Amino acid sequence: MSPGEQLVRGAAILGLDLSLAVQQKLLAYAALLDKWNRTYRLTAVSERARAVSHHLLDSLTVLPFVEGTTLLDVGSGGGMPGIPLAIARPELQVVLLDSNSKKAAFLRQVAIELGLSNIAVHCGRVEAYRPPAGFAVITARAFSDLALLVELSRHLLQDNGRWLAMKGLRPDDEIAGLPADVWLAGVHRLAVPGITGERHLVVMSRDAVSGGGSSWQAYSR
Repeated sequence: MSPGEQLVRGAAILGLDLSLAVQQKLLAYAALLDKWNRTYRLTAVSERARAVSHHLLDSLTVLPFVEGTTLLDVGSGGGMPGIPLAIARPELQVVLLDSNSKKAAFLRQVAIELGLSNIAVHCGRVEAYRPPAGFAVITARAFSDLALLVELSRHLLQDNGRWLAMKGLRPDDEIAGLPADVWLAGVHRLAVPGITGERHLVVMSRDAVSGGGSSWQAYSR
């Protein structure tokens, strides 16, 4: 099966309707990631055959949970999930943040080559980042444990915003260690086409009003 066929089939399973232009940009991004990864080690998954499932589709599973018009991808690395989300949602304004200058250079190159005008790149540490306004959504994939993610990025989340933390196994120990003022909107088990291991998304907010969940109780969809 070609990468294009794999992407179309996987998107259909996820219930996503991707235009041809979006499909082409996603595949072009995967090709750039493969090219740069040979030199800069942007991601641990180096096999090109797994790029669609482990990079593109894995990132796109978060799409139904993205609300609002601004998103910060913390510790973006090779650009997941921020770049696939920005490609799929052109109206979404996305900032990719990473402290590694080589990774930041790659992220900028992707935005230029693919004409992604809705992407900006910031090279630096998340706790030192002080943009003029907060974000509706903060994403992170394998960045840190949940409590540290909240601690480092709390000042960057809008009052009614949400954290979307991508995890493998359900992180119950990390959930138990969350600050008392952080509320869980849910812990969702994600089924990613082409990935056999467990994938979970932890959705959190600052308080009960914006989160609509419970501070010490997580539920699964």
